Amino acid sequence: MTGTLFRAMWLLAVAFVLAFVGVLAQKDPHYVGDRTTMVHLFEWKYPDIARECEEYLGPAGFGGVQVSPINENLVMTGRPWFERYQPISYKFETRSGDEKSFREMVARCNKAGVRIYVDAVFNHMSADASPAVGTGGSKADPQNLDYPAVPYERNDFHPSCAISNYQNATNVRDCELSGLHDLDQSKEDVRQRIVEFLNRAVDAGVAGFRVDAAKHMWPQDLQVIYGRIRNLSQDHGFPADSRPYIYQEVIDLGNEAVKKSEYYFATVIDFLYGMILGEMFHGKEPLRNLENWGPDRSLVPSDSALVMIDNHDNQRGHGAGGSDILTYKVPKQYKMAVAFMLAHPDGHPRVMSSFAFDDPSIGPPADADDNIISPNPPSAGACGNGWVCEHRWRQIRGMVGFRNAVGNQPLQKFWTNGKNQIAFSRGSKGFIAINAEDADLRESLGTGLPAGRYCDVISGELKDGKCTGKIVDVDDQGRAGIVILKDEEDGVVAVHGNAKL
Repeated sequence: MTGTLFRAMWLLAVAFVLAFVGVLAQKDPHYVGDRTTMVHLFEWKYPDIARECEEYLGPAGFGGVQVSPINENLVMTGRPWFERYQPISYKFETRSGDEKSFREMVARCNKAGVRIYVDAVFNHMSADASPAVGTGGSKADPQNLDYPAVPYERNDFHPSCAISNYQNATNVRDCELSGLHDLDQSKEDVRQRIVEFLNRAVDAGVAGFRVDAAKHMWPQDLQVIYGRIRNLSQDHGFPADSRPYIYQEVIDLGNEAVKKSEYYFATVIDFLYGMILGEMFHGKEPLRNLENWGPDRSLVPSDSALVMIDNHDNQRGHGAGGSDILTYKVPKQYKMAVAFMLAHPDGHPRVMSSFAFDDPSIGPPADADDNIISPNPPSAGACGNGWVCEHRWRQIRGMVGFRNAVGNQPLQKFWTNGKNQIAFSRGSKGFIAINAEDADLRESLGTGLPAGRYCDVISGELKDGKCTGKIVDVDDQGRAGIVILKDEEDGVVAVHGNAKL
């Protein structure tokens, strides 16, 4: 082998290793300690998020918060929620707050051990509107593709065309989604402005980004953009050389030209995950099939997946899943599905925190001047003022603690009655049983846990050395008598080592 050829092969190997390490780094959410779970505080104001981090999320063991888009957006008549996804500029100025309050929120949440992830919208700019005025007062002329507050002009966009054929990847990626003017991320000035926007958020202390509409951008362009984002801020407590966590919106149910596997260089949101679980907990498929959950379902590989039961889109009938998507509106089935997600080791989980709606277009609770109204403080328990706050539900909070407690323990001792009653352990650290059948569950089951008395974290919690809910007694063989009545509120029993009396 010549010296030149050897050197070329060595450089190629080094490049491969660096690329592989970079991919792994962009899939790490950088949670503090043993935390494992993110919550989407959809449309919350920044001061309210900061307080929630300090008073509720931090103490409850949540790992992070996804915030709604932080860039200036088009002010639309009626103030629907989707105006947040119509950028006018990259100024940090929305109904959630300005740049100062955003930075203060990020700093307070990081101090509380809760990371912040920004919903980043850079596939497109706003659709046509006249006048087109942003939440920060910026003006634009969308009809002429002129957004001076960025600035973007006509040459920064793909030629105008509507997405009409999801079997054609070029049509999906180069044309306009619902009239939203499609940026051309292959152009250097577009890349530069996007990276500048993302770097300002990194400098503020965020841990990463949800990339909106990633499916509608070319993977090679996204890789260039992600590679140019700065390392996370050491001033905000991140270790040296930490790369931003990237999780991408790629809706792929297996029947279109754009494939989620094209985006596995970073994390991908798994839309099939919640859709299939929705079908199961709606009774269309027996829960016994969850024994081999993952490998035979075309799901995103666990190390590349952000998993969810619902999100702000599909709970309103948009995106994937249709009427099978479970939401807060069917609370028992929803709590069972979230409990399964948080008990199962697959992927990085994100839980939803909603505001109530009947009209799927309606925006967050607001006063007569369109100012967002705050939810009740954490001391009040459940939210008020039109906010649902599923993340504060006792059952979901308990399962966040369960996932933290079981860590990387393997899934073992799967049991089923052959229909819709299942149970399994997470090594020797946790055990869960779910009854989705119209019959009582009364079984002696192997839990994998050491002998002792444990508090069920679904019906209550361990508080001041006592259980506020059910007690589960595990014998010397690791077995326990589990009872879940068919008409119980939750349909779940879950215990873990940190809830042992």
